[in-house]
Amino acid sequence: MHKKSVEIWVGLFMVVAIAALFFLSMQVSSLNKFSVDSGYTIEASFENVGGLKVRSPVSVSGVKVGRVEAISYDMENFEARVTLLIDNKYDAFPEDTSASIFTSGLLGEQYISLEPGGSDEVLKSGDQIKLVQSAVILEQLIGQFLFSKADE
Repeated sequence: MHKKSVEIWVGLFMVVAIAALFFLSMQVSSLNKFSVDSGYTIEASFENVGGLKVRSPVSVSGVKVGRVEAISYDMENFEARVTLLIDNKYDAFPEDTSASIFTSGLLGEQYISLEPGGSDEVLKSGDQIKLVQSAVILEQLIGQFLFSKADE
């Protein structure tokens, strides 16, 4: 009887562990966070997208308003072109809106943050965001810090 109760507890522990791993994988992969099935697309070109991925969130003031639809390389301008899919209910971003690539936390996932401007004209599907700030690469910052200390 004692052996059977130990086996039941081990089985319950395994079920809880598998459920916890599933929950953790969903959090890391961002599959459960924000899904946009329909909306309008806008584009932005960055010198460096860092670790930005397709399906990364697009947010304004911490509110998720869309996701990264595609990332490609523009051979004319030698920049990464990012296509953003914005939910239709957020259809009044000014045309001078800026886009920046940030990292959530110290080592978290990267996302695009939009900062609305003050223009009366709004972005429409297919428009280009002109004011961009590329991703900050931690390795480059550390290298700049180390080399600046070596020069002193």
